Amino acid sequence: MAKHVNWHQRHTDSLEFGQRLADSVATGMGSWRFIIIQTIIVVIWMGLNVVGFVYHWDVYPYILLNLLFSTQAAYAAPIIMMAQNRQNQRDRAQADEDFRTNVEAKKEIEQLQILLNKIEIDKLDKIITMLEQMDKK
Repeated sequence: MAKHVNWHQRHTDSLEFGQRLADSVATGMGSWRFIIIQTIIVVIWMGLNVVGFVYHWDVYPYILLNLLFSTQAAYAAPIIMMAQNRQNQRDRAQADEDFRTNVEAKKEIEQLQILLNKIEIDKLDKIITMLEQMDKK
């Protein structure tokens, strides 16, 4: 039995490794889990530097932490843009598939309408024939 592959599976199968990676990173960075983990890391970072008894590797105003955030943002922005571009491609593929489905459905509906009209005409012809036969008697 042949497996039916939908538009989404075809699109997913066509992605290269880098595209899949960008989608995964963008999905991860756009989650509550990422925000919570990053917040915990920042609070720990700041806490260790405030109460560090011996060594403060990044004293207030946390220049190293700001550098890390800037680097993260420099990479995150293009990765998110790549993921958005791919989402646009998925949306276009879905719209194309929906259009094809609608066109096929329209053709089927038109064929059914023609068939129903033919059945209706045949019924009316039979009724007229029966009425004519009754008038002749």
